[in-house]
Amino acid sequence: MGKAKTAYVCSDCGASFSKWQGQCGECGGWNTLSEFVVEPAAKAGGSVAASRRSGWAGQADAPTVTALKDVRHAEEARVGTGIGEFDRVLGGGLVHGSVVLVGGDPGIGKSTLLLQAVSLMAPRLPGLYVTGEESLAQVAGRAARLGLAVDGVHALAETCVEHILQHAAKMRPGLIVADSVQTLWTEELSAAPGSVSQVRESAARLVRYAKETGTAVFLVGHVTKEGGIAGPRVLEHMVDAVLYFEGESGSRFRVLRAFKNRFGAVNELGVFAMGDKGLREVANPSAIFLSGSRGPQPGSCVMVTREGTRPLLVEVQALVDASPLSNPRRVAVGMEGNRLAMLLAVLHRHGGVGVGDQDVFVNVVGGIRVQETAADLPVLLAVLSSLRDRPLAEHTVAFGEVGLSGEIRPVPNGEERLKEAATHGFKRAIVPKANAPKRGAFKELDVIAVERLGEALEAAG
Repeated sequence: MGKAKTAYVCSDCGASFSKWQGQCGECGGWNTLSEFVVEPAAKAGGSVAASRRSGWAGQADAPTVTALKDVRHAEEARVGTGIGEFDRVLGGGLVHGSVVLVGGDPGIGKSTLLLQAVSLMAPRLPGLYVTGEESLAQVAGRAARLGLAVDGVHALAETCVEHILQHAAKMRPGLIVADSVQTLWTEELSAAPGSVSQVRESAARLVRYAKETGTAVFLVGHVTKEGGIAGPRVLEHMVDAVLYFEGESGSRFRVLRAFKNRFGAVNELGVFAMGDKGLREVANPSAIFLSGSRGPQPGSCVMVTREGTRPLLVEVQALVDASPLSNPRRVAVGMEGNRLAMLLAVLHRHGGVGVGDQDVFVNVVGGIRVQETAADLPVLLAVLSSLRDRPLAEHTVAFGEVGLSGEIRPVPNGEERLKEAATHGFKRAIVPKANAPKRGAFKELDVIAVERLGEALEAAG
């Protein structure tokens, strides 16, 4: 048996180093490295023997090389969770044998959503809810408080992976929820529960079980102060999908976003509202994000962004004010700050509007983070509106990428965006010329096609 070695692992990002150092070389965190004992390969690799003892894995056959054209495959069978927004983020439903990692801040609703999904799927897919942080009485109390029908749902208060797999081998559930992966540990490792090696090996056991038996597995993950999943980065690579719960403090709305999905679209978005009976799906999120609008206001522009496979209407607000500082501030919430600085430079060079002595604040309303370039034109229109203290025309939307030479570049799925705007009663749209539809395609929507930034500013009035 090989000799055990010592490694220093960052508690924030999971990066491993051979020597201790004050600052993590990967995430830049200070005093985050802790000493861990790396198990010898023979001991750490004993998962096959352990799996045989647990009763769920048989003798492994030696792998053979097969021509890819001879491999038989079928479209993944999906099971609906009974929650439409959850199914959307998963790519149309839950795939048998898939492993999904769900992360989010404490108290944001991860356990509530999964308990609701397990209870709704129980008649078609018997579920096992494994809790390592709460007692069974707490889980049952939450289910009763939410008014859930729990027939067919079994619960287990356990953190040892070997014991969990033994129970799973006996009852053969179609779905397992492990809440949370940071509380799991395996008897094969001597490290403390929650350590990098324990999290990695425990997750690997559950992933192996899911693939061999076709059981779907949900793993609940804690997040670090930076918002990433706590533990080793390899944890996100082992699973099939990584979902993050997002939400502003004090708001009842929650956003579930897919950052990785082997069976669906990445960056797909699901919107929920937290209430007395748990999380309720919001089928029309555009109406929610625009619900606080009080008519035309200076510094406001409605944009049509695209999250995953659907367009969303989101309000972009800007505040431009004289700066008392020698270096005016540029603050962006919901978009990249460097891009805001670049757009302001383009506005000055090609639009003839300078804000060099002004503080500029930009906010995407509703806690949405816009990562696509379609927000460029709406941001500049909102900045211009705030600078002139003059609102845009009522019922106006805009989208388009702004190039460094002042051209307005097209964005994908232009007609779908216009259709979403028309559905919500907008009458006027400022869009790139390449995204303009055929004449008469949208009779209820006046589409203004522009090629240069100057044309867009003139159209905005």
